[in-house]
Amino acid sequence: MPASSPLARVAGASPVRLAVNRGFHAYARRRTRKLAWADPVEVQRRGLLRLVRAARSTRFGVDHGFESIRSVADFQSRVPIRTYEALWDAYLKGHYPRFDDLTWPGRIPYLALTSGTTQGATKYIPVSWEMVASNRKAAKTMVAYHLASRPKSQLFRGKVFFLGGSTNLERPAEGVRQGDLSGIAAEEAGELLRPYTFPPLDLALETDWDRKLGLLAERSVREPITLIGGVPSWLLALFGRMLDLTGKSTIAEVWPGLELVVHGGVKFDPYRSSFDAILGDPKIRLQETYPCSEGFIAFGDPDTGLLRLVYDHGLFFEFVPVDELDSPAPTRHWLGNVQAGVNYAIVVSTCAGLWSHVIGDTVRFESTDPPLLTFTGRTKYTLSAFGEHLISEEVEGAIALASRATGAAVREWHVGPVFHGALGHHQYVVEFLREPDDLASFRLALDADLSRRNADYLAHRAEGVGLPLPALVVARPGGFDAWMRSKGKLGGQHKVPRMDNTGTLTAQMVGMLRESGLVDRELAEGGA
Repeated sequence: MPASSPLARVAGASPVRLAVNRGFHAYARRRTRKLAWADPVEVQRRGLLRLVRAARSTRFGVDHGFESIRSVADFQSRVPIRTYEALWDAYLKGHYPRFDDLTWPGRIPYLALTSGTTQGATKYIPVSWEMVASNRKAAKTMVAYHLASRPKSQLFRGKVFFLGGSTNLERPAEGVRQGDLSGIAAEEAGELLRPYTFPPLDLALETDWDRKLGLLAERSVREPITLIGGVPSWLLALFGRMLDLTGKSTIAEVWPGLELVVHGGVKFDPYRSSFDAILGDPKIRLQETYPCSEGFIAFGDPDTGLLRLVYDHGLFFEFVPVDELDSPAPTRHWLGNVQAGVNYAIVVSTCAGLWSHVIGDTVRFESTDPPLLTFTGRTKYTLSAFGEHLISEEVEGAIALASRATGAAVREWHVGPVFHGALGHHQYVVEFLREPDDLASFRLALDADLSRRNADYLAHRAEGVGLPLPALVVARPGGFDAWMRSKGKLGGQHKVPRMDNTGTLTAQMVGMLRESGLVDRELAEGGA
């Protein structure tokens, strides 16, 4: 084995790295044992009261009577559910960028910038020092469960690679920095962790995403990477460049020590076959995570494959049935009375001063003890322009099935309506990593699986009633990247919006792809 190879560098890890690896295994045993004995309901109840006590003297705490809150019921009666926009207008907007004692004590040191979709206005999500610690604790918990499931893991004998956005943070005011959440995490990683992480600071600061991706590929092939994390579509783009550079056929050949691929941000099912093929080693574990700018929600449980809620790191969770979210007085559940099998919108109160905050995601509990759930989509990611009531979980699952049935691998996709007066059709935009055996068969399989999953869709697909077979636009490789670049949202944690119920975004996307010559072929609506 050449001494300069990544595997040699992992196998020949220094005594310090060996000690760090043993230390994390010891931590993993303690952490998982503690959570196995904990009562999630009681932990959440006490956690909420600690948050309330901490913020009782802030402007928000005074306005909402935090001093007299003694229970979850007290809290829910005093603090209404709010969107980010409502909190921004009422408490934050007039004080930006200095959020001092407004919704959380002290000055908020970091603001995570996010827009949610390519069309949304920028949001400034508060990140307190307590939230920095919260995110770190949740990440360590995720790693602890991985190590507990693999007692012989050598994770910390190599390097951890997070494929994030630029770590270049702006300074809008004294004591305040803002930018991508991954940049905040890198800023707080500290010098002690630097030898265990990639990329180096100079490369992490690069703001040109195309250039950055190329440099990351060039430099990372020489590193002993044991863990890599990022958004699935960008991970696949990086892996493709690495294979082109090295002439290797799989990532396992490039990084022989790789044991964990952490992914999040989108539903993973449509990507699974592509990752299995490009990684090339079934022992490399695919680890789902569910972080967001507001806080770390959950991670993939090694034993069940479901998302395990992290309930003891400074976030209090509420769950509102999706169909009640817009009602004047929605039912507010928490771990004390949540039910399995219901599609809920997540509402969080955090150690950064978000209170009963609707984050825009939906989940379904598969188990309440322990709290295990499935990510089902976004509150705004629904497709019901014609009464068909599709949610993103259903479309994600149908695309994954159609891919398996036709030998395809999908890199990116989007769907929205095209209107013909009161009626119309759905239009899918798809970029393939591997083309289906037959494009028409892909569309038929997609349509058939949606009909199986959703009775409303099936009813609207009945002949003579309304919806014809959906239209299908196949984008050339790089088509979605070009569209994201045109919106100034290429790379890092930015994600393609999956569903557009208005059709406006879909029309813009298809128009841009056609004008730029980035449409490979199309199937019009209807047909067989």
